Amino acid sequence: MGHLHTHTHKSKKDKNLLISILLNIVITVAQIIGGVLSGSLALLSDALHNFSDVLSLIVSYIASKLAKKKASTDKTFGYKRAEILAAFVNACTLVIVAVLLIIEAIKRFKNPEEIESGLVIWLSFIAIIANGASVLLLRADSKNNINIKSAYVHLLTDMLASVAVLIGGLLMKFYEVYWVDSVLTFLIAIYLIWVGFSLLKTSTRILMLFTPEHINMEKVVAAVNNIPKVNKLHHVHIWGLNDDEFHLEAHLDFTEDITVSEFDVILDKIEVLLRDDFKINHITIQPEFNKQDEKEIIIQD
Repeated sequence: MGHLHTHTHKSKKDKNLLISILLNIVITVAQIIGGVLSGSLALLSDALHNFSDVLSLIVSYIASKLAKKKASTDKTFGYKRAEILAAFVNACTLVIVAVLLIIEAIKRFKNPEEIESGLVIWLSFIAIIANGASVLLLRADSKNNINIKSAYVHLLTDMLASVAVLIGGLLMKFYEVYWVDSVLTFLIAIYLIWVGFSLLKTSTRILMLFTPEHINMEKVVAAVNNIPKVNKLHHVHIWGLNDDEFHLEAHLDFTEDITVSEFDVILDKIEVLLRDDFKINHITIQPEFNKQDEKEIIIQD
């Protein structure tokens, strides 16, 4: 049995999440008040999206804290998948919020109302600055962590939504085109569905233990089979526990009856090969010789 494990850590991640939570609470409260006073659906929809940002950031923060907890006898992987669950939840909220916005946008488009555009302009401008700051805080961590990416996407889309609301406010102020409020809300919602579905797909793949998209199973098997004294790698399972921990477990049939020390030497080669070429960093191998079992790559257990 072989085992290789690597860790990555972002020390400022939790602090940046907390700052982003506080910023978005302020934005949400301001936009709800402003939306009610101005009568702007786009501003209220932006506030609703910001509220979902607050919830998603809190979920991401809790998940990030849980992921650091140590493993135990009844939780052998610890809470490492908490961040994947958080990403899944956040992706679902993006889609749900988007559907609600579409329904309201259609209703308002049929019955447009006059809107206090000045308040819309100022509040959307403030939201752009605050959301922009949050986006910058989480940008680096979002590249390597799906949990942070889900929160980052929430904030990025909300910043873009605020830009759209600002444009709409200017059009309403100078041209009195009030239906644009509903159109912008609709477009924001469509974009939310697009990014939400992408995150939902990625997090679902990890939760379902599918083979990571960057790993080609056939190439992995072929590479290991080329190592001297190896007959065939079979009964293979490859999955991602989270963003940076990829597992392989398999049976390895040898061409001859080797010693344990010889197996260790070959195992070291396999570990280096899979880590460097396929980014697989947690390996469990069951060695075999002349064992009468199925030798297919994939075997349904």
